[in-house]
Amino acid sequence: MYVTYKPLLFSLAYRMLGSVMDAEDMVQDIFLALDKVDTTRVTNVKAFLCKMVTNRCIDQLRSARSKREVYVGPWLPEPLLTDVANGDPESSAIMRDHLSLAYLTMMEKLTETERAVLVLREALAFDYPEIAEMTGKSEANCRKILSRVKQKLGNESEEASIPLEQHRQLVQDFLQAIVSGNVERVLSLLTKEAVLYSDGGGVVKAALNPITTAERVALFLTGIAKKRPDSLWYQPAEVNGQPGFIGLIDEQVHSVLSFKLKGNRIEEIYIMMNPEKLKHVK
Repeated sequence: MYVTYKPLLFSLAYRMLGSVMDAEDMVQDIFLALDKVDTTRVTNVKAFLCKMVTNRCIDQLRSARSKREVYVGPWLPEPLLTDVANGDPESSAIMRDHLSLAYLTMMEKLTETERAVLVLREALAFDYPEIAEMTGKSEANCRKILSRVKQKLGNESEEASIPLEQHRQLVQDFLQAIVSGNVERVLSLLTKEAVLYSDGGGVVKAALNPITTAERVALFLTGIAKKRPDSLWYQPAEVNGQPGFIGLIDEQVHSVLSFKLKGNRIEEIYIMMNPEKLKHVK
């Protein structure tokens, strides 16, 4: 049972919480709790387990709300390294839409219940009767919640989709332009309204506010590149199912970079530098 349902439960918990470590801990706790349950009386084990995870995620999000309100600088989800090419079952199970850091960050605008309904329906494709059972809401209420969520998010929930190789080449060109100090090239690869978010969590130095407009983002990144230590290098990686980079200093993880595209340009940049959120990255 653990092998069968672990990928699904991890996928649900990670999308809800935005934390790899918390999602892994929760899945472990769920199966420990399951040992005390007479599963022979459970007619739908999958729905039963997802309901347990959903309820615990809602409780954890409510208790974490105050901490996020006083978080130092922008709060970003923990990046998840994915590798479909290697056929990792856990990665394959979650390599669908609604996994990008842009999407998970956007979900911070939602209430805990709204987030649960959105994830269960849009990301994991559960039917409304199943969602109603898992959330303790009526089927009609779940439909209204999802409709309200879509109105609240508008076009923000639409993720750009371009061929993988084109996506990979774009971000590689962008990084090369930054490292070489080619500001004009950096600008040509950004949308005018580009935004950069860096999460240091108050532990390491990072921008305390989002950096907005292409000009400011370009100058900020090329300025940092000039001061970077010689031992810092970037390794291409699949971050939340999309091309990104791992920054390494002496083989130790320094940062993880991910991007949101709009057309053939970069609209948002996410730089995770908080070491507490990088412990799982290897």
